[in-house]
Amino acid sequence: MKTPWATLCLLLFASCAASSDPPTVARRPLRLPPHTAWSGAGIAYGPYRAGQHPAGVQPTRAQLAEDLRLMAAHWRLLRMYGARGSAQTVAELMHQEHPDLRLMVGAWIEPEDTPAAVEANQAELQAAIDLATRFPDIVCAISVGNETQVFWSAHKVAADVLIGYLRQARASTGVPITTADDFRFWLTPESQRIADEIDFITLHAYAMWNGQTLDRALAFTQEQYAAVAAQHPGVPLVLGEAGWATCKHTAGDQATLIQGTPGEQEQRVFYEQFRAWTTQERIPSFYFEAFDEPWKGGEHPDDVEKHWGLYRADRTPKAALQ
Repeated sequence: MKTPWATLCLLLFASCAASSDPPTVARRPLRLPPHTAWSGAGIAYGPYRAGQHPAGVQPTRAQLAEDLRLMAAHWRLLRMYGARGSAQTVAELMHQEHPDLRLMVGAWIEPEDTPAAVEANQAELQAAIDLATRFPDIVCAISVGNETQVFWSAHKVAADVLIGYLRQARASTGVPITTADDFRFWLTPESQRIADEIDFITLHAYAMWNGQTLDRALAFTQEQYAAVAAQHPGVPLVLGEAGWATCKHTAGDQATLIQGTPGEQEQRVFYEQFRAWTTQERIPSFYFEAFDEPWKGGEHPDDVEKHWGLYRADRTPKAALQ
């Protein structure tokens, strides 16, 4: 039987009120964009178009400027996943042309199984710290690592390594520090160590990847949000990723795990429901995602990882934004 959202909120409030344990860190609040209306409705942004790749051809400054103009019409809060390359130009453009926008910049962290990996992680973190230092009016938070702790991660990092980078980031900048991970990790006892080190939890909750059909998608997202909040009472939560894809392949895990129907109209329904809920409840969030990313996933053009955008890769809007 589905638990009504109002009941979940009451249970969550009771859990938070019952907790008297102080946080390990003096938590810094997420700095939302200045705006008269609710400005916590954000978007996840990967800038790579057809033929571009994080390790290959990069977007031009003009392309990044076009993306910002498109996104600024709908959102004030952006999330990027790496601090080097395009993120540098994006922060500059936001500072110069969109000072009312805010950026949660990511420091991409990989397993440290080689000296080169250690060097890359240090460079990523330093780049994020440098951006926060150069653009304190734009960078509203640093997210150190993305899905590095959940059991199914393809780039799992030792908890001690992640904690070391979280502490380094906190000591080097005054912006709030977080790490992003799947709700399944945040529901484990092991997640408490990480939660004690950060200013807010960034959680991912994909109804589609968890076998939900469209009629249950929003309720599933709400339930995972409430469960993580109950697991970590007193720790602020940000919904870092939730979305609905418009295409999927007929082979591999996506063919068996995804039961919901992909499509533009289905995406429109979920996006509108998600936006209405997070706005009403004042939940800071980053819908996944702004643009389709052709470089992601497998070689088949229908691979689901390529098709989460509210815009197509050529920057034409899908149904949710028309």
